[in-house]
Amino acid sequence: MKKSEVSENSNVFDNLMNKERIFRNREALSSTFIPSEFPHRNDEINSFANILKPALYGARPSNILIYGQTGTGKTAVAKFLCEQILEKAETENKKIHTAYINCKQTNTPYGILANIGKTYYAEWDDVIPHAGWRIDKVYATLKQKADDNGGIAIVVLDEIDALVTKTSDDILYHLTGLNSDLNNSKISLIGISNDTKFTSWLDPRVKSRLGEESLTFAPYNAIQIEEILAQRTQIAFNDNVVDPVVLSYCASRAAQEHGDARKALDLLRISAELAERDDREIVTVDYVTQAQNVMEKDQVRSIISTLPIHYKATLASAILNQGKRENGQQTTGEVYSTYTKICERFNLSDLSQRRIGHIISELDMQGLINAKIVSLGRQGRTKFISVVLDENQVKELFREDSFLSDIMDELTKTGNYIGSTQTRLV
Repeated sequence: MKKSEVSENSNVFDNLMNKERIFRNREALSSTFIPSEFPHRNDEINSFANILKPALYGARPSNILIYGQTGTGKTAVAKFLCEQILEKAETENKKIHTAYINCKQTNTPYGILANIGKTYYAEWDDVIPHAGWRIDKVYATLKQKADDNGGIAIVVLDEIDALVTKTSDDILYHLTGLNSDLNNSKISLIGISNDTKFTSWLDPRVKSRLGEESLTFAPYNAIQIEEILAQRTQIAFNDNVVDPVVLSYCASRAAQEHGDARKALDLLRISAELAERDDREIVTVDYVTQAQNVMEKDQVRSIISTLPIHYKATLASAILNQGKRENGQQTTGEVYSTYTKICERFNLSDLSQRRIGHIISELDMQGLINAKIVSLGRQGRTKFISVVLDENQVKELFREDSFLSDIMDELTKTGNYIGSTQTRLV
């Protein structure tokens, strides 16, 4: 029986459930894994722990804002220290509560207060409804449960800038002022963000209370990322299944992406999974190259699939026009001309050319196209646009989207879609 064939009485997974040759513990490469040691983060951990230390004496630690780019260990270190302080509090017979809230997933005042309430009161979900109460009633209930239980609550607000963007700083105003309403309990907030400017949006009172202390996690360099990968490799893989060059290659690629260790771990994991699917015993650099292509394709797919409809129409216009110029360049006017034809054909209310110019700039920032302003001397300036995506990849991704697929099929039949209503920028 061939490998791909399944007999009538067998299960499709029978041949896939052999003893794992490569992986020992896949979880060690996931973004949620909390290691027992953090290479190159000892200084940050010690500073962080010293700020939290007063909780073990029954005092409220300062609120902390933690900054750093994606993949610099902010979230993992915060979770690690919450685990550590709970463990220490138990041995010291101290009452400490912790809560971790991802503000992109929980971004309403009701949800934030409910998550904090659960740290004080195990039956919170059974007593307080998931929705329907006024916020002041939820807030009052939280205060009551906090004082009834006592102790110190350490609340981690990950991606805190998303909370501010979604609901303004009202919830932070209430949270940072909560301690003045508590008698038998205190709360300390840990805000995590990769946007160092988000506090400029805050009310001065909130900014002062929230940022009592701050820590910055610097990006990792290639050598540091390679050491992190080496540490995780010992946990995640069986012995001698990863070519040492693979770690160097993954580290160098991630270092180019602003020192993102998370991306390096994802690249290593996908490389190993691809090797495993090919029934190999060694993960080689060839699989890293394949994994990188998979990751880039998934990223582009995610971006394209979530584009608003006029963004999709604009992108499709640029791609349709691409092959009509020897140098692959086109102007905003030519993109707009094709865009209006798409709108007419698919019953869309077309936007102004100025608005499409802004959309082109946004698509440029997302890495889908390249838009460069060029001086034409006395004729003024124009924006030359070219598509940076691989043509075959674009066609495959467009086939997955019904709207984009219809556009490409319909307009490709005629081939008469490029034109120019305006060359110069206004």
